[in-house]
Amino acid sequence: MITLRPRRLRRGEVVRALVREHRIAVDQLVQPIFVAERASDAGPIEAMPGIARLTVHEAVDYAREIFALGVRSVLLFGIPAQKDAQASGSYATDGVVQQTIVALKRALPEIVVMADVCACEYTDHGHCGLLDERGNVENDATVQLLVRIARSYAGAGADVVAPSDMMDGRIGAIRAALDCDAYTGVAIMAYSAKYASAFYGPFREAAGSAPQFGDRRSYQMDPPNAREALREIALDVEQGADIVMIKPGLPYLDVVRAARDRFDVPLAVYNVSGEYAMLQGAIQRGWLDGARAVDELLTSFVRAGADIVITYFAADYARRHA
Repeated sequence: MITLRPRRLRRGEVVRALVREHRIAVDQLVQPIFVAERASDAGPIEAMPGIARLTVHEAVDYAREIFALGVRSVLLFGIPAQKDAQASGSYATDGVVQQTIVALKRALPEIVVMADVCACEYTDHGHCGLLDERGNVENDATVQLLVRIARSYAGAGADVVAPSDMMDGRIGAIRAALDCDAYTGVAIMAYSAKYASAFYGPFREAAGSAPQFGDRRSYQMDPPNAREALREIALDVEQGADIVMIKPGLPYLDVVRAARDRFDVPLAVYNVSGEYAMLQGAIQRGWLDGARAVDELLTSFVRAGADIVITYFAADYARRHA
């Protein structure tokens, strides 16, 4: 009788690498960047060790560095100098994200610039859209705001616009508007299944986007729901999304797998700020081997089926694997 010995293919690193089923390519990673309009708002983010808010100039320098390491896609979030109820800074021609897009494309024409399309960083109330007289986020008025933001980013030269608001119908409206403006080459990466998660806390500190009242559970998805996520993804694909995203990543790997099995469009996952912060906290205390933990984490997203991984670890991973 033959004795089966799977360990034969684990006996050394060269053999293990030869038969490895899933690999992380640096160029499938996306580095989020926080860009501050005022230099006084730039600086380290306490809840996200190793991550900082950057000025436009610093963002360009940082992008040059990571581009040389192989991270060739960035996702921009703006920290405006002023906020108001209408989120007017979000679509301003000279807004902080618009300035950064122009500067990045001038310095690095080949970099893929993705821009987050949402109002939460720009509203004085911190919600992701415009409010009605009762203080609820009004869906259709917000969709028109998102269209305006997406148009301004496309006009500045963004390669990808990424609506993260979870309003109904916004993908179709943005696609129609971009096509009408002859921005047919600008792709849409839809935050299709964005859950109302506890793991966004550090991001809200970084972006100053915490709601001033209530929460976002009336428009972001309820964490126990998986079938609903597939329905949301299907709607976004029908409306013209080029890439669909699941956010957060780590607590929703089952949803990533289900989406991969059902849809054949590019699939992104967002390894969000809370996931980053908790892992960094353990690494800094010596509780985890940082390099191995990060590699294992990122591999889990690829193994679950993600084509694109948006992660604050992108630059760190690239430096170690350059």
